[in-house]
Amino acid sequence: MPVAKCNGIDLYYEQMGEGPRLLFFNGSFSTIEAMRPLLGVFSSQCDTLIHDQRGLGKTEIPPGPYSMADYAADANALLDHIGWDSCRVIGISFGGMVAQEFAVTFGSRVEKLALLCTSSGGAGGSSYPMHELRALPADERAALSLRLMDSRFSPEWFADHPNDRIFAEGLAARPHIKPGSDAERGEYEQAEARRFHDVWDRLDAINCPTFIGAGRYDGISPLQNSENLARRISTSQLHVYEGGHAFFGQDPKALPDVLEFLTSP
Repeated sequence: MPVAKCNGIDLYYEQMGEGPRLLFFNGSFSTIEAMRPLLGVFSSQCDTLIHDQRGLGKTEIPPGPYSMADYAADANALLDHIGWDSCRVIGISFGGMVAQEFAVTFGSRVEKLALLCTSSGGAGGSSYPMHELRALPADERAALSLRLMDSRFSPEWFADHPNDRIFAEGLAARPHIKPGSDAERGEYEQAEARRFHDVWDRLDAINCPTFIGAGRYDGISPLQNSENLARRISTSQLHVYEGGHAFFGQDPKALPDVLEFLTSP
């Protein structure tokens, strides 16, 4: 099992595929196992490096609190361990927040940057507060989660869009963390770190080519937040897709666009 001591914790990681070097940052509460289908897409064209972020999956769950700087430093230490001086970087949702923190702190290591369905925090706008969502009763949380994932989601929408219905059913079927477990504590600490994410005033440090992808109906990271990112990062281009927070699985144009950006010279 590939585990490295990075930034003082045992970090579980995997490396797969061939092509340009790509560091992949996962979304909130997501693990390598949960993202295997999407990882297969990227590793088909990239030498893809991914790790279970601190507190999640097979990575150590150290005492909190965690900060966004901690998550970025973990990845920086992993690159040192692997021996990569630089690479392309992609971050999805929470991973996009970490990717921003990584890019403004360790910019010389970032060749290209792809930020999907994410937010800068601060004056650029924040994503929906997951710590508040997690505090809701289970049935209320499930209903709100669907509306946040895509503002169009409703029984009527699902009746006419079976692929979105299957996607929503898959979300509902994901295993839940045992209450009171260390795994639950790790998720809680991640949600708290996410709560204080704010790189808005440092975004001008990003000077590499940057792809910003957004879903038109995203209730977690509203389109306005991506528009703000694009205005703030002078080397960026904004791409808007027909979908919600998971637009890359809803709009067939999205993943080819992201891959073309990441793999082009």
